[in-house]
Amino acid sequence: MPSHDLIIVGAGIVGLAHALAAARRGKRVLVLDRDAQANGASIRNFGFVTVTGQERGHVWNLAARSAVIWREVAGAAGIAIEQNGLLLVAQRPEAVAVIDAFLATEMGASCTRLDADQIATDWPMVRGARAGLLSNLDLRIDSPLAIPALSRWLSTEHQVEFKFGVAVQKVETGRVHTATATHDADAVIVCPGDDWASLFPQSFAQAGITRCKLQMLRLAAPEWRLPSPVMSDLSLVRYLGYAALPEAAALRVRLEAEAAAALARGIHLIAVQCADGSLVVGDSHDYAQTPDPFADVAAENLILDSFRDVLGEAPQVVARWTGTYASAAGHSIVHTPEPGVRLVVVTSGTGASTAFALAEDVITELLGENT
Repeated sequence: MPSHDLIIVGAGIVGLAHALAAARRGKRVLVLDRDAQANGASIRNFGFVTVTGQERGHVWNLAARSAVIWREVAGAAGIAIEQNGLLLVAQRPEAVAVIDAFLATEMGASCTRLDADQIATDWPMVRGARAGLLSNLDLRIDSPLAIPALSRWLSTEHQVEFKFGVAVQKVETGRVHTATATHDADAVIVCPGDDWASLFPQSFAQAGITRCKLQMLRLAAPEWRLPSPVMSDLSLVRYLGYAALPEAAALRVRLEAEAAAALARGIHLIAVQCADGSLVVGDSHDYAQTPDPFADVAAENLILDSFRDVLGEAPQVVARWTGTYASAAGHSIVHTPEPGVRLVVVTSGTGASTAFALAEDVITELLGENT
C-alpha cells in the first residue's frame, strides 16, 4: 500500500490549495518542491485575493469561493488579513459609465457606488475621483508571510508532509521519481507554475502557454492608511469582468489617446498597504517565452505616474522586483497526462484569487476517479 494517498509537485499557492482540499478529506498528502523555500510567483505578487472584476461566470465564481476559503483558513493558520475590500476609482466619465454598468450586473450585487464627495470624506488621499466602486468581497494577505505560514499550518494541523529542495524528474501513474528517491501514491497532481521544461512539456505547448513578467515596487509608508486596496481607470480595461462590458469600449478609446504607453506595457494601478504602512504598488505585464530578468526604468516610471494620478506624490521606492507566471488564453489548464495524474496550471495571474476553489474542483473529480 502506498504511504501517501496523494503526491503534489509544487508548493506554490496552487499546490498548497490542492494539499488543503485533499487534507480536508482526510487524505495523506506529500508535497515536493524543488526550492528550499517559497520563491516564485506566489510570493512576488500583491497577495490581493481579487473577486471584483474577475471574468464573469466561472472565474468570478472561483474567486468568490476562494475568498471564502481564505477567510476560513487565515485565522486558523495565523495569517493576517491586511486589508478588506476594494476601491476602484473612476476618474473619467467613460470610467464612471463602466462601473455603473458593472453595478447593474449580478457581479455588482455586493458592491456600492460612491460619489466624489463620499470618496473625499473617507479617502482623502485619493485625487480626481468622479465616482468609485466599493466592494467588500476582496481581501489582501502578505504573500511572503502567508505562503510559508500556510505550509506550516498544513503540516502541523493536517499532517501534510513537505519535502523542500527536491526536484522531481519524472511523474507516472502512481509514482513520482526524484534524483534520490521514488514515492508512490494513489494519485499525483503536478503544479509547476511556469516551468514547462521539466514535466509534461507537451501539455504546455498544446495550451500555447508563454510567460508574463510583472514588475513591482514597495514604497515607504506614507502618512495615511488605505482602508482597502485601490485600482483605477486602467484596471477597467484590463480585468475582464469590466473590460468585457460594452461600455468599456469608449473608455479604451480614450485611454489609447491619453495613456497609450501604459496600455502598451500592460500597466494599471494596484496599490495595497502592509501592516508596517509600506505600500506594494504595480504592475506591468511583459509577455515572452523567456522574459529578461531586468526591471525596466520606463515601466517603473509609468507605474509611479499611475500612482501619482490617483494617490498623489509617491513615497520613496524601498524595494523593486520582478516575477513571472504562466500565461495563456483562458483561466487555467487541468490536463490528464497519465491516468491518475493531473497537471494544473493557472494561466491568468489569478492563482492567489482562484486556486482554493479550483483545487476543490480538481480534488473532487480526481478522488472520484480513484475510489
